[in-house]
Order: sequence, then C-alpha cells, then structure tokens
Amino acid sequence: MRQLIQHLKAEFTEFLEITDEAVELATEYIEEKVVGKTSYADCLHIALATINHADYLLSWNFKHIVNVQKIRGYNSINIKNGYKQLEIRSPRDFINYDNED
Repeated sequence: MRQLIQHLKAEFTEFLEITDEAVELATEYIEEKVVGKTSYADCLHIALATINHADYLLSWNFKHIVNVQKIRGYNSINIKNGYKQLEIRSPRDFINYDNED
C-alpha cells in the first residue's frame, strides 16, 4: 500500500482541510458510541470522506474502520444527518487478480 501511495501522481491527490462540519460529524460517531474516544482520528478520517463525497474509503484498520458493525454505525449516522452512505473497504477489494498466470 505504501508503494501505491508513493506512486500517486499529484494531479490525483487532494488534501482536505478539517472543517467544523467534519469535527461535528466525527464527534457524533463517538457520542453515539460507534467507537470510543481514542478513535477520534479514525472518525475524523471517515467524516472527511463522507462530507467530501468520497466514492470509497480504503483502510487496513479492521478494528475501527473496516468492520461491518462499525460501518453500519458510521453510515446510520451519515444517513441521519443527510449524507450518503460511505463505501468503506479493504484495499484487497481493489486488487486485480486477472493478470495472474
């Protein structure tokens, strides 16, 4: 994954600013007990992806992010607040195995 990130071209990257909207949404994930307070950075990551209309959020964090119960929790709060559901996946879901011989 690090190699993939290192090879991203500048025109395909976007840096997002932390906004009050993202902080409020991240805080709501914690207040609604989707995850605990120590997972605030994860919540902020998810909130930023949500409010910026990301198609997918990819993560290797199976404890706090790529976890069916957690995804349901994040998305129930997203929907309650008028956002679309966020597709949260493992990078494995995007590996193309068709080229293997």
